[in-house]
Amino acid sequence: MKITNLSLAAIAVVGMMSVASADVDVKVGGQGVLYYQTMDKGGDADLFDHAGNTRANAGLQLNVNADLGNDFGFGYQETFLGSLGLEKNLVGNTMQTAEKDTLNSHAMTKLYITKKIANTTLKLGKQELPKSLSPLAFSEGWNVFKNTFDAAVAINSDIPDTTLVGAYVAKSNGTGGNAVGLINLGQYNDMAGGALPSGAYLLTIANKSLKQLPITLSYYSLPDLTGGEAGSAIWGDVQVDAGIPVKFGLQGGTIMPENNLDDTTAMGAKITGKAGPVNLTVAYSTVDDGSLAFKNVGTNVKTPLYTQMILNQNYISSDADTVLVKGVVPVGPGKLIAQYGATTDNSNASTDYNELDVIYKFKALGTQMLAAYVMADLDAPNTDPNNIIRFWTRYNF
Repeated sequence: MKITNLSLAAIAVVGMMSVASADVDVKVGGQGVLYYQTMDKGGDADLFDHAGNTRANAGLQLNVNADLGNDFGFGYQETFLGSLGLEKNLVGNTMQTAEKDTLNSHAMTKLYITKKIANTTLKLGKQELPKSLSPLAFSEGWNVFKNTFDAAVAINSDIPDTTLVGAYVAKSNGTGGNAVGLINLGQYNDMAGGALPSGAYLLTIANKSLKQLPITLSYYSLPDLTGGEAGSAIWGDVQVDAGIPVKFGLQGGTIMPENNLDDTTAMGAKITGKAGPVNLTVAYSTVDDGSLAFKNVGTNVKTPLYTQMILNQNYISSDADTVLVKGVVPVGPGKLIAQYGATTDNSNASTDYNELDVIYKFKALGTQMLAAYVMADLDAPNTDPNNIIRFWTRYNF
């Protein structure tokens, strides 16, 4: 929906207060979400049971974006998260909250100003960070809504076929959980926490001079990784398209704490191709036994690895080798995704991990929908596989 010639004073109704008055172009949009997940916790509970193993949310996001003129822009997002009272008799918890220990609440999850100067775009404030440009501090899309960051980002395209990204990332609202939900979108946490000044510095170079070999390299100066001293990290990704039926991807990097703890190094590779209507992927990752798990430092949840699946992050991110096989095929109004991952725990063979995901993404009733079944099998004594069912529907407006 587009509203033109609206004064800045009117935008205060949706969360922005103005100290000036001018005619601006405003776009208002958003999404509504219903999200449900249930699991049997390896046989210790029943699917669909009213207990802590079943979670659900109803959510609404409202976005306001404005062209303020003179190459200035503005973005605002308000996120509403609730339970529709389902916790009374159908579910035991929620996936997300907008305020700690509060089932039904709202939070401001984006508030930023943009400015374009020649070939450089500045973006200052609460915002999403894409994994493609910030592979170790990124907004994750697996939950009801994506997490965001307090950040100052500069994107420059002066060099042909090259994108330069410099950023200061101060806080994330995706770290940890609380007694109510898995992620609290209303509480912003210092990056990595601890006694040192918070915030991470990022420099990313993405080059496409060789169309068949795009390369992305990122360097982070990180705060207080382990409760003592700061550290740094590097990450690289190369995609290879040699004009043959298969394509290749290579990735790797190191997290380097500076308080006499071991570095953590991760590497990965993948091959993609087609067999008739089926898109196939085979991927491999290896992470050594360094001091830190190789995860998103803004959330400590997902990884940037090619072998990341729905629930396997805790097993693939440290001292582990993982193989993934994936197939995607069109089915009816959507696509069916089946993927299987096998992880070897190099520190303890009795805790190897296997996961099967069967996912159907489709359009129905004017919405985007996802239905997924996950079998998570930890190879440990007296442990049965955990069966998970997840469903969500999203309406974008």
